[in-house]
Amino acid sequence: MPGHPALSDTLPDRTLENMATSAIVVDDDGLILSANSTAQSLLGGDATELIGQDFHDLLHRDKHGHSMPRTRCPIKKALLTRDTRHGDAEWFARVDGPLVQLSWLVTPYTSDLGVTGALILLYELHQEDVHQGEGGGSAPLTELDRLALLAETTTQLTSTLDVDEALHRLAALTVPRLADWAVFDLLTERDEVRRVLVVQHKNGIRVERDDLQGPMPPVPEESPMPLSRALRGAASTLVGPATYQGPPDSGIAVEQQRLFTETGMHSAVIAPVRGLRDVLGALTLGRAQRQDAFTSADLPLLEDLTRRAGLALDNARLYQRQRKVAETMQRHLLPQLPVLPELEMTARYVPAPDASSVGGDWYDAFALPSHAHAHALAVGDVVGHDLDAAAGMAQVRNMLRAFAWSHPEAAPSAVVTRLDEAVMHIAEVPMATMVLARLTLGDDALWRLRWTNAGHPPPLLITHDGQAHYLDEAHGILLGTGVTRPRPDAVTVLPPRATLLLYTDGLVESPKHSIDHGLNRLRRHAASLAHRPLDSFCDSLLDEVRPHDNDDDVAMIALRTPPGRDSGAGCLA
Repeated sequence: MPGHPALSDTLPDRTLENMATSAIVVDDDGLILSANSTAQSLLGGDATELIGQDFHDLLHRDKHGHSMPRTRCPIKKALLTRDTRHGDAEWFARVDGPLVQLSWLVTPYTSDLGVTGALILLYELHQEDVHQGEGGGSAPLTELDRLALLAETTTQLTSTLDVDEALHRLAALTVPRLADWAVFDLLTERDEVRRVLVVQHKNGIRVERDDLQGPMPPVPEESPMPLSRALRGAASTLVGPATYQGPPDSGIAVEQQRLFTETGMHSAVIAPVRGLRDVLGALTLGRAQRQDAFTSADLPLLEDLTRRAGLALDNARLYQRQRKVAETMQRHLLPQLPVLPELEMTARYVPAPDASSVGGDWYDAFALPSHAHAHALAVGDVVGHDLDAAAGMAQVRNMLRAFAWSHPEAAPSAVVTRLDEAVMHIAEVPMATMVLARLTLGDDALWRLRWTNAGHPPPLLITHDGQAHYLDEAHGILLGTGVTRPRPDAVTVLPPRATLLLYTDGLVESPKHSIDHGLNRLRRHAASLAHRPLDSFCDSLLDEVRPHDNDDDVAMIALRTPPGRDSGAGCLA
């Protein structure tokens, strides 16, 4: 492999082959350097199909067979932090297609030559481990087992801010280790009850039972039944089918009767899930195939689990509320696009995947006074992708509008020069880039673009016949440097049926490739999509061009000129 030492210098082949389990060596970037024959057999591919591939992209999947997001991949996190970690029941795609559920262990590795990476072991759980206790009881958890389960629960639940993901992780921790069934009932912010997740252990795998999930009746205020009490915050309870055999006292009791009938549970425990201030829901663990019943000795462990779950769900809900506020703020910060005569215009904003869903990328378009067919177009990027960046972005955009509106005949370079001075003395913005353009309709019915560029990726112009080139003239320094230099302008005529794209660097930048690679990729894809409707053009660019390892937000604005008076009209100035 180019850029990597020979395999014999990192980990000898014979060492891997001596291992009875599947063993894979990866480098710090997660690229596979070697895999023993056991791994090749388990993963359904030979060495030529594995070596050089990204372990995560090639193999790691969710339960539906979809690619696992890198931000939610515990193996990727272990590689980044150089920790030793293990996990149970993760899904991996064999090279020849099928999914397999495997346990894994990853540990850092450094060769004698100083080459760093990791050793990943993949192995299948033995059937007796998976079905522990089925058909004839199970050995009770030792105190060490309980402490290990609680520690793993804390690690798993505190590493996600997604409610659904946290519930699935808790289900994976408890089924089949403690029970055959896990049922999660959550209270919404309006005190409505939803049975959000029901998981069954069947034929060695966990199965989500959609038919048992859905809305639930309201919580009765005085009902002594276990689930009703748990949803009001009462202590955990042992229950069985007999608990709900009598006449139901509420709609929830009717649903519980149905649950026990459908699942065949002969023993269950129900515990409240409490947050810092409120009851968030309840967890039911049930046994149907396992013959041993829950006892009062199991209640403290369940309460410890739900206590940790409550804190994790509280944090996840707080994050989701903040995310909703952030998204609302972003929608209000980004403008409504004007309606231009005969011109099509659309815009997109995609937040950074690991931020609070707002950022410093922005776009703007607005009419200018004193001219019936003059409009300003802008796209920019304030350093950062958090609330501070969004606040700085709002300051820059509003000042730009004020300067452009008050001097409608001024060249874009003059407006940006004034904006740069204001950024240095008024706005709380460390640094920013932008493109400002003035769009006017000439007497010849052709649209002209005059623009200046302050350290930003260049606009892209695509003709209807698929010729694409960057408008890389009029390039000046970015905003906020404190350096005073003349800013240039450039002018071009937009051909009929041409597409103009302004965008931020999140569309083309990748930590693994140069900016030139991203720009070339954008140009090629944009040229191939020139015939698409404008909305489809933008959506396809985001899907096909934006790097998968990108951690920045993206803003883009695109416009398309109308057909000319004749099909051959249009030229570049």
